[in-house]
Amino acid sequence: MAISLLTHVVSDLCLGKPALKSLSLSSTTTIADALSAIKASKDSFISIWSCECDELPLSKINNHNHNYHNNKVNYDYEFGSSCKCVGKICMVDIILFLCQEKNLESPSSALLSPVSAILPQDSAFIKHVDPSTSLLEAIDLILEGAQNLVVPIQNKASSYLRRKQQKAKGPTIHNGREYCWLTPEDVIQFILSRIGLFTPIPSLSVEELGIIQTNILAVDYHAPAVTALEAIAQSLVEQSSVGVVDEDGVLVGEISPFTLSACDETVAAALMTLSSGDLMSYIDWGGPPEDIVSVMKAGLKEKKLEGLLELLGDEYSSYSSSASSSSDDESVSSSSSTSRLTRYNRSWSYSARLVRKAEAIVCHPKSSLVAVMIQAIAHRVNYVWVMEDDCGLVGMVTFRDMLEVFREYLASMVDEWGA
Repeated sequence: MAISLLTHVVSDLCLGKPALKSLSLSSTTTIADALSAIKASKDSFISIWSCECDELPLSKINNHNHNYHNNKVNYDYEFGSSCKCVGKICMVDIILFLCQEKNLESPSSALLSPVSAILPQDSAFIKHVDPSTSLLEAIDLILEGAQNLVVPIQNKASSYLRRKQQKAKGPTIHNGREYCWLTPEDVIQFILSRIGLFTPIPSLSVEELGIIQTNILAVDYHAPAVTALEAIAQSLVEQSSVGVVDEDGVLVGEISPFTLSACDETVAAALMTLSSGDLMSYIDWGGPPEDIVSVMKAGLKEKKLEGLLELLGDEYSSYSSSASSSSDDESVSSSSSTSRLTRYNRSWSYSARLVRKAEAIVCHPKSSLVAVMIQAIAHRVNYVWVMEDDCGLVGMVTFRDMLEVFREYLASMVDEWGA
């Protein structure tokens, strides 16, 4: 029965998860430091920690470990309060910061701002939890707005090795402990591995379950990409995406925090100069293809954004000559038109990706919940777009929508079992 899931705790979901790499929140830590840390990491983000001290006396650490293992005290409040994860930063945070009007003139100077300038103001996004926190409590925290649950990794090494690790320092160690974190995706994966316990809920369509969100973020294909900045910022908070639609409301692709995180800070120049459609081409290539570089440079010069030109650096200088030739300008226009035409002629199969990196993962309103879960997990996204047979955009289903269904089901099982 699904009620058996209530015996699981968050530490069950942490098995095999890597330790969080971190950056210290201090007066000397800059956004440039965060940018370098993100580029050096295999992850698309870096966690930011505020620590009252770098290392506590070993006697206090050992005393805490004794209390923790014998009395099950709350790690977060009894010991971890001197060192906390206060947020996470991804490439999108940096890009949005560089696109602020006050930073456009000198992006290089803006990168020297303290890292606190781009930390989310809402601390509810990150929650420290004890390893013994129940699965149901973890789901409740996510539904209340937590994007990441920070969990201390339980070390089963020998006492000698534990003492050595507790005295160690490093980008993953805080007060002698390492941490991992859980996301809505981790919880959905865990539930998916036990999906048979929820029969018949998984076989019901997302339409039947009433979990299609119709209040979505979207931008016109031909609109300047800069008009999507506010929507991109909102999608980062909501862990969703910005749809790119044509004049008929048909979903052409998307501009999502997930795909933007795979780019670098130079995408700020693309956001300030390209259309939403051409920005998708930029994302598809993981950077500007040759025909778009001249468009970007011309746009930056026209808007007097020389600072962003410097941000592009010398790596794109080989394309500069194309901007000075009128015949090349005609070629750019022709190429861009071809690119747009290619997008509009794509197959609208529900099982296929629409494009390479700016893809919109889509399903049908009649798609089953379990099918949509598998789609999202397979493509490493927190949502799936919902489209009708005529390619009309209906809305979106997110991990949070799915978790609400399972939370309600578990709650009903608790009531029934308790009765």
